[in-house]
Amino acid sequence: MLQQPEDELYSLKQLIECGGAVNCPGDALGQTPAHLAAHGGQAFFLLWQLQTGVDINQQDLFGETLIHKAARSGSLECLSVLVAHDARLDVCNKEGLTAEALALSSGFEECAKYLAAVKHTQDMFSRARSSMQDLKETNAGTKRGQCGVSAVYGKRGRSDGFL
Repeated sequence: MLQQPEDELYSLKQLIECGGAVNCPGDALGQTPAHLAAHGGQAFFLLWQLQTGVDINQQDLFGETLIHKAARSGSLECLSVLVAHDARLDVCNKEGLTAEALALSSGFEECAKYLAAVKHTQDMFSRARSSMQDLKETNAGTKRGQCGVSAVYGKRGRSDGFL
């Protein structure tokens, strides 16, 4: 049974008052205060938790990370906070669903489209970064080879006749 946002706020308040560590599961389901904030659409509280060192990719007993919780509840605001803090989009929960698939199956098409666009952009940057690295390594090898050749064959003789 899913909690209502008011219940989640009460739970968050209790967890904070008890002095629970940010990554310590605060309930029987292994959910941290940040999990509850993401599920409840509490972007400001979530942002505060992220700034205190919460593990953004920590999974609860269902295998869900913060981004799963935000996707499940349709909180585009929480999703954008999590994406901005480099949450992993490829993590699957115990049902084998990514946050994007979970958003789609929960009826939050806008959230699913947003996550798909972010994943596509990240994949493009990753491929470009990999290509640039390959190019740098190729150029570095070529330059090293050219330096060796020029050092042996490319020396100019002295004009005064000395070696």
